[in-house]
Amino acid sequence: MSTTLATSAANDDLKALIRTIPDFPKPGIMFRDITTLLLDPAGLAATVERLVAAVDRPVDLVAGIEARGFVFAAAMAVKLGAGVLLIRKDGKLPGATIAEDYALEYGQDRITMHEDALVPGQRVVLIDDLIATGGTARAAVRLLRKAGATVEQSLFVVDLPELGGADLLRRDGVAVQALLAFEGH
Repeated sequence: MSTTLATSAANDDLKALIRTIPDFPKPGIMFRDITTLLLDPAGLAATVERLVAAVDRPVDLVAGIEARGFVFAAAMAVKLGAGVLLIRKDGKLPGATIAEDYALEYGQDRITMHEDALVPGQRVVLIDDLIATGGTARAAVRLLRKAGATVEQSLFVVDLPELGGADLLRRDGVAVQALLAFEGH
C-alpha cells in the first residue's frame, strides 16, 4: 500500500504538472514525466516544501539518486541544513568509491558513492523522483547502510504502487512516502 504525504486532492496541483507519455520507453509503459513539473517555478517550490515537511526525523545528509533525485536532494538539503550525498551510476564519480549491484529486468546494474561520503552513524534520508519496482532505491539503501549510515526514511515525488517497490523498501525497514501515486506503469 502506498503512503502519500497528503490526500490525493491536496497534491492535485502537482499531479497536473506531470505529463504522461504513453509507450515510452517501450509499448505499454505510461511514462510519468516530471520535467514539466521542474519547469514550473511554483510547482517545483511546492514540491520541495512538501518533501521537506515530510522529513520526520533529524537528518545529517539527503541522499539523491541519479539523476532527477539530485534536483530534490540539493533543494531539500539547503532547507534542512544538511549535506547532499550523490548516489551515482558506476563510473561517474572520481576517486575511491563503494558500489552495490542490483537486478534489472534483463541483467544487472551498479550504483556507487564516494567511500568517504559519510561518517558511520550519520542519519540519511533517501530521495528520488519516482519509485517503481524499487530496485535502485533498495540498492541505494544497502549501499548507504554498508557505509555505516542510518537510513530509516525515503521520499519520492511519484509512486507507481502497482509495481510494488515501496512495499519492498518498507520490508527493508525504511519508511516510504510519496507526494503522488499514479495507477498503471
